[in-house]
Amino acid sequence: MTKPFQIRLPDGSVREVAPGTTPADVAAAIGPGLAKAALAARVDGEVRDITRPFEGDAELALITSRDEKDALELVRHDYAHVLAEAVQNLFPGTQITFGPATEDGFYYDFAPTPEHGPFTEEELPLIEDEMRRVIARDEALVREVWTRDQVRAFFEEQGEAFKAEWVMELPADETITMYRSGGWVDLCRGPHLASTGKLDPQAFKLTRVSGAYWRGDQKNAMLSRIYGTGWLNRKQLQEHLTRVEEAAKRDHRKIGQEMDLFHLQPEAQGSVFWHAKGFLIWRQLESYMRRKLDAAGYDEVKSPQLMDARLWEASGHWGKYRENMFVVPDEVPGTEEGAPVLTGKGDLMALKPMNCPAHVQIFRQGIKSYRDLPLRMAEFGCCHRNEPHGALHGIMRVRQFTQDDAHIFCRADQVVEEVRMFCDLLDGIYRDLGFATYEIKLALRPDQRFGSNEDWDRAEQELRDAVALAGRATADFGWEELPGEGAFYAPKLEFHLKDAIGRTWQVGTIQADTVLPDRLDATYVGEDGQKHRPVMLHRAILGTFERFIGILIEHHAGRFPLWLAPVQAVVATIVSDADDYAREVAAKLQAAGIRAEADLRNEKINYKVREHSLAKVPYLLVVGKREAEEGTLAVRPLGTDARQEVLALDAVVARLKAEATPPDSRWS
Repeated sequence: MTKPFQIRLPDGSVREVAPGTTPADVAAAIGPGLAKAALAARVDGEVRDITRPFEGDAELALITSRDEKDALELVRHDYAHVLAEAVQNLFPGTQITFGPATEDGFYYDFAPTPEHGPFTEEELPLIEDEMRRVIARDEALVREVWTRDQVRAFFEEQGEAFKAEWVMELPADETITMYRSGGWVDLCRGPHLASTGKLDPQAFKLTRVSGAYWRGDQKNAMLSRIYGTGWLNRKQLQEHLTRVEEAAKRDHRKIGQEMDLFHLQPEAQGSVFWHAKGFLIWRQLESYMRRKLDAAGYDEVKSPQLMDARLWEASGHWGKYRENMFVVPDEVPGTEEGAPVLTGKGDLMALKPMNCPAHVQIFRQGIKSYRDLPLRMAEFGCCHRNEPHGALHGIMRVRQFTQDDAHIFCRADQVVEEVRMFCDLLDGIYRDLGFATYEIKLALRPDQRFGSNEDWDRAEQELRDAVALAGRATADFGWEELPGEGAFYAPKLEFHLKDAIGRTWQVGTIQADTVLPDRLDATYVGEDGQKHRPVMLHRAILGTFERFIGILIEHHAGRFPLWLAPVQAVVATIVSDADDYAREVAAKLQAAGIRAEADLRNEKINYKVREHSLAKVPYLLVVGKREAEEGTLAVRPLGTDARQEVLALDAVVARLKAEATPPDSRWS
């Protein structure tokens, strides 16, 4: 008689089941409600189809819609599967490639027939209707194990050249699975829901079409990529579409143009032209950060932009990161007509993509004692990374950027306390900048890494201990550990801000690194008189100024707090008789440190109000003949719900001066 399997449930209870039993059978045995709600199963930590039989003793956790992260990934994977089937139903001869789940939806890449050509957005409603028909048929999604040769033969027979090519490159020992939905079959690792009918036909929407190269290589065939968003129910979809609509209104590129903050142009791909108003925001933010770092005991430094490739080889970046670096030959360009500009014989240099190797060079100058540590070294360092053109996005993802970068060189026994202090510093800055809610995640060791397992064990635990000591390793801070997502030289803490419309942005980081000091021979003299390697903490709070300002623009929808607003107040006249008084008011505000302008144009006041509201000026101070005679101002704060007040000039100056004071400079 075959021995039963022991299945341990999350509550600690154990059920004996016969071979061939599935997680769905266990759910049904527990109760009909769970059988209906269960979407998939986590078996020994691996997410699997709920209909896949157990293979031995196992720990089982059933996944329902309450497990939102897992559930969303499952349904989005299934929506992509249904999309592919729908497209092939409507457009026979279309070849399928891949269709993964994404952060808020899914996509699938297709090779349309030459007769049809690339798909268009006008075809999306037709494809959506067919997807709903596929869902309504409620076909079981059946997992089948095939050999590589079987898969290749099948796809070659179907005229699916891309899938036939891909399967032969999978490892020979890898289990290859196909998923069948009625008569339609696709190569897929899974897992999937039990059937297409488990999807909500009103909880998805196809959003756009773009081009994509096969396997991401521009030398390969151009495919049509169809994007969609998918959710567990219609309510979630509507909430997402509302967020997308609101995000479009807050787009930093649109607001940046309206407020005359910056522009981008093709002659400087991925670099920002900061206009005076935009750079004023930058300067305010930089001054604030400099004051916070000075108070926290950081020494500010400045390091070179261009350094010899041999330094990058020694640091390890040349081998791991070279494709993202701008490489520069160290030679004088030729000027003769018809002769080559460069001979190719010069040594190679590179624009720095990060500051850390340069900071080690500063640390190495002179002998450092254990008494000198911790040494906190900060730099607002301009860096360059060779991002693909298609990856660039406004000022959020650029090629030239400035980090609020710092490195803390410390002894091993100082790491936990330094990270704790960093967590406190970061918390105060985020709250000052209007982000009271953020999440903390610990990115753990990747497969490809420098350093011993012992070093990684210690470094990961130190970060855990520091966050716990800071009182932030809790659900309130969204504490989560991310296996395999650390840098090649160190684990890292990631800090994810939540903005006004619920989006998250990964900005701050701190990493404990023992590899780079070793590779670049950084040492200090210990209490024992011997040389020791310092631990190097890489850390940033804003990330980059460009991206963080973009986040601020979208978070505030351009309505910056007064201390950051490029123009804080405009004095607008109703009649020309008030011009002299308007100039006097503007001058008094400016003398008090308020960024104020006077609008004396011969325009109607409603026109001026509308124009300055679109420019997101926080305060419009309206003056007419009466205000000029009485020494008052009609104060109109920005916002549709704001109420106009008539106040004395001195009261307005005092109010704006107090509100415009940066948060770190206010008395509590």
